[in-house]
Amino acid sequence: MTLDQIIHALKKKKWVDLTHPVTSASPVFSAFSNMRSKTLFTVEQHGFYAQEITFTTPTGTHIDAPGHFVADKRCLDGVDSKELLLPLLVIHKEAEVARDADYRLSVGDIAQFERQYGAIPAGSFVAFASDWCRRWPDADAFANRDAQGDSHTPGWSLEALRFLFEQRGVSAIGHETLDTDAGVDFRRNNGLDGEYYVLNRNACQVEVLNNLSLLPATGAWIHVSWPNFAAMPSFPARVTAWLPEDE
Repeated sequence: MTLDQIIHALKKKKWVDLTHPVTSASPVFSAFSNMRSKTLFTVEQHGFYAQEITFTTPTGTHIDAPGHFVADKRCLDGVDSKELLLPLLVIHKEAEVARDADYRLSVGDIAQFERQYGAIPAGSFVAFASDWCRRWPDADAFANRDAQGDSHTPGWSLEALRFLFEQRGVSAIGHETLDTDAGVDFRRNNGLDGEYYVLNRNACQVEVLNNLSLLPATGAWIHVSWPNFAAMPSFPARVTAWLPEDE
């Protein structure tokens, strides 16, 4: 098959944008400031339109490089874009998260998935679908804090991450929340142990994904792209899923 034929066939498939639009009010991690924008030039006054944007690198739907958490690991300019063109498997736990906002995706969940769909192949991108994306762009709903100020958000258990990377050899993971770890685990461990584990393996992850509920459990592919700024630990990304069925 020629490249032209491949592209023609790909364009006939159903595409799903997994990226949130970002505004100055969009949710961000509690340590960060919201995005700020300033119009520098307008078409009416200057003949062209340009804005100055200020934001922390993990803003909106974004990719984290290993250097985001581990000092001696690579940043995004050390990640080849082909590394993030991967077969996509989606573990759907929307109903469970609706019942329990503190839900932690477990090894048992992975075993249940594999009984239905077969073993997760090495080199895959595995996403945790929680429907948390429906809370965007409401920052309060996204943080889901209780009266004591504690956030209640779903996440990966460390045991599940270890199983995926060590037993199944996956390449990357993604989720809809701001963090890899559930809020209860962040408080229990006083840190993001799951996120550190993933990045310390020299792997990448994508956070704040959108529209995962529209995807099949297997059969899709994911492509993550980002600007090639030097030495960036993380950066907003454009993420696309290609589904096996035609439009």
